[in-house]
Amino acid sequence: MAEYVLRTVGRVESSLRNRSDAPKQGDEGAPDSTIALDVQYATAARDVAAGSELLVLTWLDRASRDVQSVRPRGESDRPETGVFSTRSPDRPNPIGLHRVTVLAVDGTRLLVRGLEALDGTPVVDLKPPLGDVSER
Repeated sequence: MAEYVLRTVGRVESSLRNRSDAPKQGDEGAPDSTIALDVQYATAARDVAAGSELLVLTWLDRASRDVQSVRPRGESDRPETGVFSTRSPDRPNPIGLHRVTVLAVDGTRLLVRGLEALDGTPVVDLKPPLGDVSER
């Protein structure tokens, strides 16, 4: 299979240090955190404003890449399920997808709510969620 190179655009700064500390999803108690973008991407981020919603793509660098099935949410009473039908961080390509709300912007630092990624997690991209066809 072909391999591709991803460039990180920044890193997560969070009080979450260990997977055991992180909620399963951002809306389940994730602390406010910061996306610290590399300054070379200041122009790319210039239109991001407080109140915006973003989809943040991360590289879950502490995930296991050889996992193909899991028990959803780590619950032993649930049946084993293929990772492509779950949001498990452990998967062949550990790309995280997080819907966040921007609380404040300070240059290339974005304070966000709803990001359950660990401190130091590489950020791969930011995108606005799709709205109605008339808003595109």
